[in-house]
Formats: sequence, C-alpha cells, structure tokens
Amino acid sequence: MRRIVVVGCGGSGKTVLARELGALLENPVIHLDDVFYDEAWNPMPAADFEAAQRRLVAEPAWVIDGNYQSSMPVRLAAADTVVLVDVSTPVALRGVLARWWRYRGGHHSDGVHVRVTLAFLRYVIGYRSKVRPRVLAALAQHAPSAQVWMPNSRRAVRQMLREIAAAASAAHE
Repeated sequence: MRRIVVVGCGGSGKTVLARELGALLENPVIHLDDVFYDEAWNPMPAADFEAAQRRLVAEPAWVIDGNYQSSMPVRLAAADTVVLVDVSTPVALRGVLARWWRYRGGHHSDGVHVRVTLAFLRYVIGYRSKVRPRVLAALAQHAPSAQVWMPNSRRAVRQMLREIAAAASAAHE
C-alpha cells in the first residue's frame, strides 16, 4: 500500500481516513482540495489541476483524498489501493454538519475545507444514486488491478485501519 486513493461522499470521513492512513503507512498525504482551491475558494483551471495530479502521482508513495471525477482516472491508474468510503447518506450528512460545527468554514491546515452550500448539500444527498455508480465504473475501468476497500460505516473504517495496521506491523517485523 504505497499509492492510495481515498474517495467517497462529502462528509464520509475521507480526510480523516487519509491522515490516519498516511501516519500509519508513513506515506505523504495530499488533500485535493488544497491543490484545487486557493484561500478565496478560486478553483484551479482544469488542465492545470490534472497536470498537478500527474506530477503528484509520479511520486513513489502517497495517500490522495478527494473525488474530482473529471481527473479521477489520473489517480486511479497510478494507485495500488483504492478506498471508497461508502457510508449512508444520513451518516455523510452528519459528517458534513459535524465538520461545519467544528471548523466553522474556511481552509484548515489539517486538510479540512469547509464550504457548505446548497449545491454541496444536494451533491451529498444525491451521491449514492448519481455519483457512486460513476465512481464504481471508473474503478473498474482505470484501477482494475488495485486492491479496493469499501468500508460502509465508521465501524468498518476502524476495522479496516486495524487490519492495515496489523499488516504493516507484520511487514516491519
């Protein structure tokens, strides 16, 4: 597990999971929101964003968290592991609200970006029916040999982390 892509609905816990995986495996962590947005929430042009990701995935090890469907093939093709955090819509909405309450908006040094808009809430509500099928298709097409984890609850994420920690510990012995 040297090149890990973490995807999933907003509020699913991608950023926290990416940080934990990075610490556990000693991989650098890249939050795509840090790459895509500047401090004033201005997005990077699409071609520049894709080029930046091509440079990032050329590195030998990383954990990259973020969806960005249009450039997902860049990350998936380079990944050896993909984690699709597949929590329910109510769990994701609780995650969005908890993040908003804790951080109160803006960009934060721990990779959390909080900008809750009506469009974002619609995205979260429609993720499972509209976006998730496209993510699964992209996985099949661009990451056919990657190991795929699909934890569907916070408990399943913790169990996955325990399994990865045990495997990493055994590998270091």
